[in-house]
Amino acid sequence: VQLQASGGGLVQAGGSLRLSCVASGRLFSLNVMGWYRQAPGKQRELVASFTTGGSSAYYIDSVKGRFTVSRDNAKNTVYLQMNSLRPEDTAVYYCNTIPAMRGYWGQGTQVTVSS
Repeated sequence: VQLQASGGGLVQAGGSLRLSCVASGRLFSLNVMGWYRQAPGKQRELVASFTTGGSSAYYIDSVKGRFTVSRDNAKNTVYLQMNSLRPEDTAVYYCNTIPAMRGYWGQGTQVTVSS
């Protein structure tokens, strides 16, 4: 079962996007969920996630203060609100568990930030 992220698109620098990812109820309730991204020519990296227990979140330094991860338990959905986007945020964004499970990688959603 793949996790499908959605909500990407083309946006100018300084703009915002909100990504969404729906998971099965069991997966959502039993795992910590997170957002990853892979820019052209670079390795996939973890961008943001909830910590175990869901009481707080982790962000890589480059997105702190700009990105916010959230979840809707009733909808089994995790979101990534991205504000003040920069060209270096351009990448394919994926959701997956923490740690990531190979079988759950979906197609991702392309985020392109123009300068």
